[in-house]
Amino acid sequence: MLVRVKVERVTLDTATSRFVVILKDENQNRWLPIVVGSTEAQAIALQLENISPPRPLTHDLIKNLLESLDVNISRIVVSDLRENTYYALIGLQSDHLFQDVDARPSDAIALALRMNAPIFVEDGVMQRASISEKHEETEHHRDDEDLSPSDKLEQLNTDLQKAVKDERYEEAAQIRDEIKKIKTSLRQSSE
Repeated sequence: MLVRVKVERVTLDTATSRFVVILKDENQNRWLPIVVGSTEAQAIALQLENISPPRPLTHDLIKNLLESLDVNISRIVVSDLRENTYYALIGLQSDHLFQDVDARPSDAIALALRMNAPIFVEDGVMQRASISEKHEETEHHRDDEDLSPSDKLEQLNTDLQKAVKDERYEEAAQIRDEIKKIKTSLRQSSE
């Protein structure tokens, strides 16, 4: 199943000085942070702000090439997450021919914005990597080993909320993963 998302914003993760694109689930309050390079962040941000550079940037050039060949982008899909690397597919359509092309999510998003193509995320990727409001309800103290698993979860949730609020998305993703590990461990021990 695919989850339709929109690009909410491009931001700088203050903890790592890396750019992050935030994709927001249109139906639920979930956000998917994806780390991107500075060039791609600029390309996405310029399009979000409707700023046209004096000369075409790479993504503008690709858009112009596709349009001159009468090829449309039907959609882009953030299709997989392996070893902390996201993968995407660009759906190309020409006449009655369809083809998916492998791409970095940052490039796919920059093209989708330029060609008004819908952006989707595979549901499994969204479930594994998104940050949701419910995780923002409860400061994580990693050095406090005397806490029960439920107290650790509460502290992790508080830290997750603070990391998202402070736009430290890589840290938020690490905290999210730690929360999932504890929940999985608790589920396995109760079986």
